[in-house]
Amino acid sequence: MEDVLRPLVVIGGSLAITLCVGWAVDWLLRRADARHPETPLWGLLRRCRLPLQVTVCTALLSGSYDETQAEVVEEHHAAIGQLLALVLIAATAWLVVRVASAVVESTYSRYAASAHDPARVRRVRTQVTLIQRVVTAVVGVVAISAMLLTFPAMRAVGTSMLASAGLVGIVAGIAAQSTLGNLFAGLQIAFGDMVRIGDTVVVDGEWGTVEEITLTFLSVRTWDERRITMPVSYFTSKPFENWSRGGTQKTATVLFHLDHGAPVEEMRDRLREIVQSSTAWDGRDWNLLVTDTTPSTIVVRALVTARDPDDAWTVRCEVREQMIAFLRDAHPYALPKIATAPAPTTAPAPQPRRRSEREDPFTRFDDRLSKDGSGRGRG
Repeated sequence: MEDVLRPLVVIGGSLAITLCVGWAVDWLLRRADARHPETPLWGLLRRCRLPLQVTVCTALLSGSYDETQAEVVEEHHAAIGQLLALVLIAATAWLVVRVASAVVESTYSRYAASAHDPARVRRVRTQVTLIQRVVTAVVGVVAISAMLLTFPAMRAVGTSMLASAGLVGIVAGIAAQSTLGNLFAGLQIAFGDMVRIGDTVVVDGEWGTVEEITLTFLSVRTWDERRITMPVSYFTSKPFENWSRGGTQKTATVLFHLDHGAPVEEMRDRLREIVQSSTAWDGRDWNLLVTDTTPSTIVVRALVTARDPDDAWTVRCEVREQMIAFLRDAHPYALPKIATAPAPTTAPAPQPRRRSEREDPFTRFDDRLSKDGSGRGRG
């Protein structure tokens, strides 16, 4: 009977203590969140309840599984201890990552709520995201190393590898040159403020928004919902356009190729009506000028300002659409025309040749001589 009750007491007691600890911590976090609603940290820390319970339960079992005195435990004492140690290391790493993520997200949320500059908010968001990924990577590497060192054979291997650490470091550096370059490029992007999450960029002729920045790659979401993924080292080695850096205000331009008789003054009045009725215009400036001329057309440029690249695209489309409709309905002669001659629908029928044109040229020459000779004889 004791062989059955003792394992149940040890395992059941560990589970009961674990549930009590988890409930008590969650209750304290809920009360702290209710008292301090301006701080999202307490609410975010509630997501750590599961890894906390796994860590506590594994630690209790690691310290008390010997007390079960069960036959199975005695036969596999080393294997059970090894398994519990591995689970404890993994659970602890999981808990550390969750806590670090909660702290980082809470810091960013409080800063974003109090900041008034969208560019600085995007910069902090990029830095916080990369810091969180670095912490996760470091904790993962440390946890895996600790798990490997729990095996006696791996300790001997690690001791022998220390003697050749210099050579291994050189080989690894050469083999991972591209990866290390992307890693340092990611840190340079995060703290050099070159590009941030949410920035509008033009890369290789593609216009889009930076959606994700990791330690190795960067994802750009284009206007048609495509994703362009490229290494972060691209942004530190090649030029690109960042429309969000230094302010979001943009100037949109629309070019019209029109006839020389186009009513420029009426077009200018119509442009004023278009921009005043448009919600995408920021009210700063607009104008319409003839910027170039060719033998067949003139180039009219409409310029309109906007708050951000999205509004600039919208107001450009509105001006283009409404101005063309205005010219088509009120001044159709102003639209450029290309004069072309109509092509014949059928080929002309061949004309029959006269008899004289079908004769041999020598025959016609002999006839002409005979006529001349007969004429002289009659004279």
